[in-house]
Amino acid sequence: MAEHAEHTAQPTTHPAYPVGLRLAGRRVVVLGGGQVAQRRLPALIAAGAEITLISPSATPSVDVMAETGEITWIKRRYEEGDLADAWYVLVATTDAATNAAASAEAERSRTWCVRSDDAEAATAWTPATGRSEGVTVAVLTGHDPRRSAAVRDAIVEGLRDGSIAAPQHRARTPFVALVGGGPGDPDLITVRGRRLLAEADVVIADRLGPRDLLDELPPHVEVIDAAKIPYGRFMAQEAINNALIEHAKAGRSVVRLKGGDPFVFGRGMEEAQALAAEGIACTVVPGISSSISVPGAAGIPVTHRGVAHEFTVVSGHVAPEDPRSLVDWASLAKLTGTLVILMGVDKIGKIAEALIAHGKAPETPLALVQEGTTASQRRVDATLATVAETVRTQEVRPPAVIVIGEVVTEGPDRLVE
Repeated sequence: MAEHAEHTAQPTTHPAYPVGLRLAGRRVVVLGGGQVAQRRLPALIAAGAEITLISPSATPSVDVMAETGEITWIKRRYEEGDLADAWYVLVATTDAATNAAASAEAERSRTWCVRSDDAEAATAWTPATGRSEGVTVAVLTGHDPRRSAAVRDAIVEGLRDGSIAAPQHRARTPFVALVGGGPGDPDLITVRGRRLLAEADVVIADRLGPRDLLDELPPHVEVIDAAKIPYGRFMAQEAINNALIEHAKAGRSVVRLKGGDPFVFGRGMEEAQALAAEGIACTVVPGISSSISVPGAAGIPVTHRGVAHEFTVVSGHVAPEDPRSLVDWASLAKLTGTLVILMGVDKIGKIAEALIAHGKAPETPLALVQEGTTASQRRVDATLATVAETVRTQEVRPPAVIVIGEVVTEGPDRLVE
């Protein structure tokens, strides 16, 4: 367990009785200001305990806790009577005699006492503890603290990513969440996004979202392919908005699973505004944007010291000469940093022509990364002058991220997967 130091005491015959201590507003005494105290104090502070630290010295981190008023620090050694009125005591000095004396005082006053130097002499043990969305996991495994920590980590990770099914049986408030699923690899969704997916009743998914995650959903979850929602008299986005509103008003927990980040060319704000107009609150869970992650997966840094001090992300879904375009291609051509283009594969020829016409060197290196972070990822290199022909001959297809700039030549030949 977490407070065990190296010792040779034999294990007790009886297992520990697990209990949760409610220490808010109650006196807790910590003896010793070293590494053990440094690790344990944050949890005691979070529990709302009124903490008195008794120690002639402390680590810099513990010192800061005292300076900010989170704990009261009495700068001396332990003395008999220091534990009076304490509900809980942590004994963690480097002096065995002091630890034994304090432990004896705690025993006489019937105060729960944890000892870092001798678990068998203590009246309480500190379990390996973790938390996830209101659930506290505490693990005791006798005399194997590393196993305790490993079991705790496995359970907490399972709760966070949804791989451990733990449905709530008490009434819970339905929710709507706009979740960024990341660039494609299911492992690149955020922990929070994965947990909300596990709690959803309805998932409205984009074609470019991490599709493998949908296979992990329980059978009762309704999965709606946003690309196949009947549009009728509505535009595609209006139909998606209406589906979100309909399911939310029916009291269901809804996740709108989007590729990349909801607010990076993901039309997430349109959905949030449509929900707000109906009085429906939503949670936005940011995702890893493909504008950075896909080049990174292909060994391309979007910035690099001495090469690029900035990068710009633009949408290439309309051509430069299209009156609907909001991109200032003339200004972009003058930048010396990296240009990342999303949704621009079929317009890259026109984009390259515009950049060259406004002064960008035709030999500027360029890379197209198709289906980045997935098993089908491939990288195709070209220049502004050759990219149109390269896309045609190499049959580059969406989705692909286009990176323009000298950083394209900086990456290692092969990254370790």
